[in-house]
Amino acid sequence: TNGGKSVVLVTGGSGLVGAAIKEYIDKTGAKDGEEWVFLNSKMGDLRKRHDTEKIFEEFKPTHVIHLAAKVGGLFANMAQKVEFFRENILINDNVMECCRIYNVKKLVSFLSTCIFPDKTTYPIDETMLHDGPPHPSNEGYAYAKRLIDTLNRAYAEEYGCNFTSIIPTNIYGPYDNFSIQNGHVIPGLIHKCYLAKRDGTPFTIWGSGTPLRQFVYSLDLAELTVWVMREYHDPTPITLSVDEADEVSIKDIALSVAKAMKFEGPVEFDTSKADGQFKKTAANHKLR
Repeated sequence: TNGGKSVVLVTGGSGLVGAAIKEYIDKTGAKDGEEWVFLNSKMGDLRKRHDTEKIFEEFKPTHVIHLAAKVGGLFANMAQKVEFFRENILINDNVMECCRIYNVKKLVSFLSTCIFPDKTTYPIDETMLHDGPPHPSNEGYAYAKRLIDTLNRAYAEEYGCNFTSIIPTNIYGPYDNFSIQNGHVIPGLIHKCYLAKRDGTPFTIWGSGTPLRQFVYSLDLAELTVWVMREYHDPTPITLSVDEADEVSIKDIALSVAKAMKFEGPVEFDTSKADGQFKKTAANHKLR
């Protein structure tokens, strides 16, 4: 460490989880001797090795929370499998190899429940990640993310690196991406409901509304992520999730959004649109 102090570098620091971690650290305070750096894309392109090295040279991190990724919803993933694979592979390779070269003491990377095998038993847990192919809709993204887990173990075995990963379920909260085409479920529905209310049109949900999801609030996830960075030292992933019983349908979420926004018009489901995976229930017994 640089004079005994820790420098925690958060990649993707302006996104949903990064902003939540920043808010959590601002509220609860960093530990003594802990400095936090929140990267955004203006500070360098993590797809480029040279940019990544410059960031590590400049900030000299001792700890890295790796959130940066090329992400998108179901329809973006289906349309751009090559880009979702290549860009995530480049980002992850640059970040992980720089963590090794610059002797980072701890790297915590984010995975996702959508990278698990499509044909599986539920609830899914950390041990099942590589048991079968992912859902074809996002296989580019899924295979790139799965390799983080493979390499966490490989870096530990070959170089003694303390690298691990977190598997969150669906995240929602402030600073989210409210795009209807590329955003996540809850902010996308809030945006759609806002437009329907403004324009006096029906609130139309893509798909049947039957798929089930576990949602975790970004600020709760932030607190758990900081705990993982400080206290959880094992290369195998840890799932950060609400309990299995707290799973809700997309329809329930849509109706909750409509109620919260005092939308009085018709709520319709466009079943010509794809549903994606019916469920991806994750167990949190490791966290508990």
